[in-house]
This record gives sequence, structure tokens and C-alpha cells, in this order.
Amino acid sequence: MDPECSQLLPALCAALADPRQPVADDTCLEKLLDWFKSVTEAGSSLLLLQDSPCLVELLFQVLKSQDLSSGVLSFSLRLAGTLAAQEDCFQYLQQGELLPRLFGEAGPLGGAAWTAPTVRSGWIQGLRSLAQHPSALRFLADCDALDTIFSLQGDPSLFVASAAGQLLGHILGLSMRDQAEGHCSPQACDWPACAQRTVSHIEESLRSTATPRVTQALNVLTTTFGHCHSPWTQVLWVRLSPLVACLLEKDPVPAAHPLVDLLLSVARSPALSSDCGLWEMLAQTLSRLSPTQAGPLALGVLKLQACPQTLRRQAFDVLLQPLACVLKAAAQDAGPPAAGLLTGPEGDAAVEGALLSSRSACVGLLCQTLAHLELLQPLPQRPSPWPQAPLLGAVVTVLRFCNGSAVPASDVGGRLCVILAGCVRVQRAALDFLGTLSAGTGSRELLPQVFAVLLDHLESPDSSPTVLKKAFQATLRWLLSAPKLPGGCDLDPHTQLFLRELLPVLQKRLCSPCWEVRDSGLEFLAQVTRRWAGQAGFRCALLASEVPELTEQLLQDPDSYVRASAVTAVGQLSSWGLRATPAGPGHPEGPQSLLLDLLHVLSTDSEGFPRRAVMQVFTEWLRDGHAEVAEDTERFVARVLQVASRDLDWEVRAQGLELALVFLAQTLGQPGSHCPYAVAPVEAIPPGRLAQALRAFCRVQLFEFAFRALFDCDRPVARKSCDLLLFLRDKAAPYDSSQEAGGSPDVASVEAALQRWRAGEQGQPLGPLEPEAAVAVLRSLDLEGLRGTLAESSDHMEKSPQSLLQDMLASVSVLGDNEADCY
Repeated sequence: MDPECSQLLPALCAALADPRQPVADDTCLEKLLDWFKSVTEAGSSLLLLQDSPCLVELLFQVLKSQDLSSGVLSFSLRLAGTLAAQEDCFQYLQQGELLPRLFGEAGPLGGAAWTAPTVRSGWIQGLRSLAQHPSALRFLADCDALDTIFSLQGDPSLFVASAAGQLLGHILGLSMRDQAEGHCSPQACDWPACAQRTVSHIEESLRSTATPRVTQALNVLTTTFGHCHSPWTQVLWVRLSPLVACLLEKDPVPAAHPLVDLLLSVARSPALSSDCGLWEMLAQTLSRLSPTQAGPLALGVLKLQACPQTLRRQAFDVLLQPLACVLKAAAQDAGPPAAGLLTGPEGDAAVEGALLSSRSACVGLLCQTLAHLELLQPLPQRPSPWPQAPLLGAVVTVLRFCNGSAVPASDVGGRLCVILAGCVRVQRAALDFLGTLSAGTGSRELLPQVFAVLLDHLESPDSSPTVLKKAFQATLRWLLSAPKLPGGCDLDPHTQLFLRELLPVLQKRLCSPCWEVRDSGLEFLAQVTRRWAGQAGFRCALLASEVPELTEQLLQDPDSYVRASAVTAVGQLSSWGLRATPAGPGHPEGPQSLLLDLLHVLSTDSEGFPRRAVMQVFTEWLRDGHAEVAEDTERFVARVLQVASRDLDWEVRAQGLELALVFLAQTLGQPGSHCPYAVAPVEAIPPGRLAQALRAFCRVQLFEFAFRALFDCDRPVARKSCDLLLFLRDKAAPYDSSQEAGGSPDVASVEAALQRWRAGEQGQPLGPLEPEAAVAVLRSLDLEGLRGTLAESSDHMEKSPQSLLQDMLASVSVLGDNEADCY
């Protein structure tokens, strides 16, 4: 502990023990406890107590006071547990009977303070920290703590009840840890008394007819099997598994979700996964639970690395049953696409009952099924063969039920038409899964159906903005995975036809009165252009539409998000030569310069999002050699940096540094080395090229922009500038100012300006700058030291323990007015 903290600690402990002093809020106490934890983890708790006896005095004072706040009392219990986690410190505190008085009947447990959930939570967390060694187990037995923990499992506070269950699992694991050492599988009769009492309590709870008690027992076992993988857990599972199996005989199965969590925890345990009885119980559970309850268990089984094949097939059938019912309800006959999903009549009846019981049940089951399959699809342990075509047919059918285009084949289908009509939740889940299926192989014969249902949702006036966004995202994924003609020169006929039908729909959506729809359409356009702009079919279809012209008009959209997306989209279109070309006598001079339009946005837009987007587009244009940039690159860079340096948005200024870095690397003739973090051998730059480059940097005022950013009030900007200048200093190392005419550089005026900027006077420009002066100043700066300073968090002083103690003392006026570090 720092000497400064040691001096402040006695006063703080005295203030904490004084009920008349409103010392601090719970956040400060939490930070103080975190600090004590870090101190004890780094050294001896016993030494801490011997050096700071005020801590022990605080704990004694807490016991004497009757009016102490529940927050301070909870903090003291947790502090005592943290200190007693080390066995020598535990013995030290036991000498004064401090721990029994804190955690036994004589302490808060038997007083009025126990009614506060904060105190009960502090009691549990204190014991959780304390229970780290065998002496702690004897202490728990001596003070009858187990009975209290058992009762707290049913506490009205969910946080307290959950913490009590986790503590029981920890105590069970701790009590068996030393006992199990040297024994292959210790028998239950040899277990410590603490473990036997805990297991007996779990057995009693599992036999209970009260579902909450069953839930408590299952949660404790889940915690135990999740953290303990020793051989003794086999004995525990053999003893308790019959009671768990008895739960499956009840109708309905009690505590189904905790039961699923327990079985999956056991199945993942290396010590238990070889138990054949476990796989039989999992199979029985899958058949006994309702479709909604069985879904998470089926997904968990399929994620297991090692599992019997029959169980995997059963689990996959459980996941597929809801979609099989939907397919059957819409199909006139079960053709090949549906055959891979259809299950037996018993499964159909149960799932149909769940789907038709209520709208909420149907929607919940379908959304859960689609989400589970979406999670399963990219996993290497997914079932093989993967039924790509049936799944595509099923999700397309679900979407048709939602938009009303499905033809029901039975009464079930008719009910589903009513339940699912316009259901946004199911549409979102189905479109997400449909997009995921685009990564699958084969089933290209269903591509027209996929494109048709996507187009229906994009065209429908009933589609909500969220559904349209999901539909655009799914469409993009299918377009990106669409097959090309042999030779890769163009798109296949299905995709070209879809694009010709899609662009008028996109054009319509760009005129939507809803800003979210316009924004989604622009995002889609930018992404699909990035991928397909080189394909002749896409270019022809796009240029034949009004989409490019509408996109440029949206640069003046009233919504800033839409303007930002429009900037990105027109940037992409311009990069590929896909800009709108006005025709007619009103535009004899051709299209206006997009560069000027975007500079206007950068200079005048009142919102930050469009300006950030402009800077990103300009950086890409510079990197890719855009035609308008290449006409006069230095003039372009100078104008952009001049505008960016005045911007109040730090992200715009940071992106300006990124653009400067690209220009710097290109001018030096090393375009591949523009990343300051790249690990690459230093390439020597010819002296003539280096001198020319430095003069170019001065002409575009790159040095002034970077030097000004070095003292930016926003730390990310300053860090990026520091990295850029370090990179430039390394590249300029061979430069000798004596080789240039003009005499010695006037460095003093530049350094004076930098000092003013450091002091916050950002208004004074540097004026004309020569390479000699710029390089001299660059070499004089302690950039490494500045980078180290910038790497520290902006509040590292305020986060220090000394600052925390000062602030807490200041809240009770123990310090003078000027001594508090109030931030």
C-alpha cells in the first residue's frame, strides 16, 4: 500500500464507522473494496492488517453500532471475507472472535439490519470470498451458516437467492477438493460433513413438490458440475441422477429450463460425458419436454463435441419439427423439398398443438427454432448432411405465411395464415436465417423462389422499416453468394433478372417518407456496388435506372443518417464511374463535380455523421486514385485538411489524419507502408524524393495539421497524430537540412506556436513553413514520451486509490477545501 493511502486510511475507517457521517454512495464503497481485493491479491492480508490496524478496528466498530447504514455494513462483511480468504489472516481474525460475531447469530444475522437485501447479499459474498481453505469449512459448520444459506435460496431478492445457490455449489466443491485428492472416486459415506449436509439438502429439494425448491437444487448442481470435473462428481451424479430422472415422470415436467441447464452442464463435463445413462436421460428429456422447452436442449446436444449419433438425430428432429409442420401445412403433397424435414405423427401432433395454442406460443416457437438453426448452420459439428434445400423451402414458406401469399393445404395452414399474417418478429427471424442459408452449397434450383420472396417483402407496402432492413440484408447476402457465368465475367441469368426487378423497387424505397427505409436502401446500394460494380449486367441495370440520380439528391435529405449513407453510396458509385449523367439542354456542361458537392457537405453540414462519411469517402478516393482527386492531388489534400482542422467533431479530425497518412505514404513512394503499426523493414528513400516529398507536405500544410492535432483536446486524435509524426520522423531520418538553400531554419517561431497550442490557444496558424523548420521541430519533439502519456487513460489520476480515499473523506469534510480531488 502506498504511504499516502496508509495515512488517509485511519481517518476513512473512522468515518465509515460513524453512523452520523454519510460517507459515500455504494459506487465508492464498491471501488474501495476492489482496491482492497487488488492489495490482498498482490500481497499478504495479514501484513496489511498489521500495518493498518484501523481495518480491524472498523470491523469491531461495525458490530457495536446499531445505526450503521446497510451499505457500510454490507461493505464490512465483504471486506472481512476478502481479508480472511488467506488462511493465516483468517486465523488472526479468529483470535478475537471477530468472524463468528460478524457472520454468526451475534452479528447482522440476528439484528434488524438483516431485513435489508444489501446486508444479506454482503453476508453471502463475504462468505463466498472467505471460503477458500479447509479452516473456512470448519468455521461454516461451527456458526451453522449452512442452514442460513439453505433458507436464503428462497430469498425474495433474486440477487440474494442466486448468490446463495452459487455459494452452496462453491462450498460443495471446496469441501470435496482436498478429500478427493489421492482418491480415484471417494464414496459418499466418506465425504465431509459439510458436503453430506449439502447433498442431503439437494436430495430433499429434488423430492419436493414445490417447483421453486426443485429449481434451487438444479441450479446448485449446474454450478457444481460446471466448475468441478473431479472423479467425485461421478459419485454425486450416480447418487442424484435417479432423483433427476423422477422429474421426467411428472406432467408437466417441473423446472424445465433449469433441468435443461443441468443436463447440458453434466454432458459437457469430461468426468461424466462417458456415462451411457446420461445419454438415455437426455433422449428421454427431449421426448418429454414441450417443443418450446426442448429446443434449447436440442441445440445444446448438437453443439456437443462427442455425442451418440442416435441422440444427435433425435435432437435435430426436435429442431426441425416446427418448420416441418409449416411446410406440411402449405404443401399440397410432401415433395422432395419437404421430405428432409417431415417427422412422425406423434411429433407432428405435439408441435401442431404448440403452434396453434396461441399467437404468442406460435410466434415464440418459430422465432426460437429459426434462431437456433441460424446458430447451428455455421458450426463444424452441425448435422451432416445438412438439409439445405428443405430448410430453404421451409423458411420461404414461413415468409409466405407472413405476407399472405402462402396457400394453406389444411386447417392448420389456415390457422397459420391468420396467426402469422404481418408478424414482424417471425419475419425478422426468418429473414436472418434466410440470409445465413446463403452460405450453403447446392440448392440453386430454389434461387428463383428465394429471390421472389425477398422481392415480395421489399415491394410490399405492409413491410415495416425493420423488416425492410432485414430483407435488404438478406438480399445482399444472396447476391454476394450468387453464381457467376463460366469465366466469372458476369452474373447468371437468375441474378440478372432479379437485379432488373430489384432496382425499380430500390428506387421506390429511396423515395420513402420513412427515413429508416431510405437509409436501409442506401446502405444496400453502397454494399452491393462495392461488390458488383465491375459486372456488366449490374452496371447496365443500374445506369438504366434512376437510382444514381436519386442517391445524389439524398445528399440534401433532412435526416443526417440518410445524408451520411447517401455520401457513402455516391462515393462508391463515383469510384466505379456509375454517377448519374443529366441529359438535355439544361445540362450542357455535364454533371457537376461531386468533389465540390462533398466538400460543401464537409464544410456546412450541421451533423457529424455526414461529415465523417465524407472524410471516409475522400480517404478511399485518395487511396484508390479517384479521377477527380488525381487531377490535382495536392490541392485536394490541402483543401480537405484545411476544412477538417476546423471541424468540431473529433472523428472528422481523426479521419483527416488517416487521409494525411495515405498522402504521406503515397508521396514518399511507399504506398504499402502507410500503417504506422506495420512490421516491415525500413526502406531507404532517395534524398531527392525525400526533399520533394517534404516540400509537398509543407505546401498542403500537412505539418501544421499534424502538429495542431498533436495537442488536440480529444485523446484519440492526439494519439493518431503522434503515430503519424513518429512514422514521418523515421522516414525523414536521412534528411539533412544543410542540403537545402535558404540558410538555417527558423525553428523558434514554430516552437513558440506549438507552446501556444499546448496551452490551448488553437487559433494562431503557423504560416508558411519550410521543410528545414518542420524537420527540426519534428526531431525536437519528445514523441515517445508523449505517446506514453497519451496511452494512459484520461482519468488515471482520478482512478488512483489515493484519489478515491480523498474524495470519500471530502464528502464528510475531513479534508480541507483544497485537498479533495473532486473530478
